[in-house]
Amino acid sequence: MRAEGRAHGNVQTPGHDVTTRAPDDGYATVDDPDGYFGEAIAARYDETSAAMFAPERVDPAVALIAELAEQSTQSEGSGGPGRSGREARALEFGVGTGRIALPLARRGVPVHGIDMSRAMVERMRAKPGGDAIGVTIGDFATARADGEFTVAYLVFNTINNLLTQDAQVDCFRNAAAHLVPGGHFVVEVGVPALRSMPPGQDAVPFHVGPDRLGFDTYDVATQGMRSHHVRVVDGRATHFSIPFRYVWPAELDLMARLAGMRLRDRWEDWDRRPFTSDSTRHVSVWEKA
Repeated sequence: MRAEGRAHGNVQTPGHDVTTRAPDDGYATVDDPDGYFGEAIAARYDETSAAMFAPERVDPAVALIAELAEQSTQSEGSGGPGRSGREARALEFGVGTGRIALPLARRGVPVHGIDMSRAMVERMRAKPGGDAIGVTIGDFATARADGEFTVAYLVFNTINNLLTQDAQVDCFRNAAAHLVPGGHFVVEVGVPALRSMPPGQDAVPFHVGPDRLGFDTYDVATQGMRSHHVRVVDGRATHFSIPFRYVWPAELDLMARLAGMRLRDRWEDWDRRPFTSDSTRHVSVWEKA
């Protein structure tokens, strides 16, 4: 699994700094109110993740999320038959620089985001339409936004950035608390690549090139992992790593049930190809009762 995404630690409320702490795995903690995505990372995030901004990656995701946002307005209610009177509204956990939020808003779906990193949010604000996206600064596992939403979503492996099972469960509960009845929670995440490791090995490469090396290291006892990025610029190598907690599809389904949601659909990707035992990632949709 290519473990990229958005790293979040302890809860952050507006105007209050926090320390993002990884499990005690021998690496230093990050004393930055923006967590692992401070100014240095935010400044080049769009460039280093350029492939994820390509239309073929973004457009299918936006189409599905917009469809789910609208579906949750289609029920009996004050709006008459087939209409609940609700407005389609989307909530993005880890909104970042607006890769999904901005094109979703351009489709006419109001979007609100929750994110710990002010530096990432500032990059979104500088883009056309960025000032129209409301943002709550905080940890998306617990921070609350005003109002109700017809869809909440968490993409690009970001669920793994919550470093404990409890935090991941809290994230599902937080999503459910924001959703209207019948609303949907969408998660895009990789399937743990443990089958790629022979006995005794704990590392899986995800990129090998002349000026960049990326690999993930796994601790199967704790479901901990760390994504390592080595870059060579002008003959000088730099190393950056981020901790994650990998999670299995069935485990996510149980988290959803604890939060009062049930699995509705699971696909291999945003194009809705079937999820199989050979799939390396999945897009899953849970519905709130």
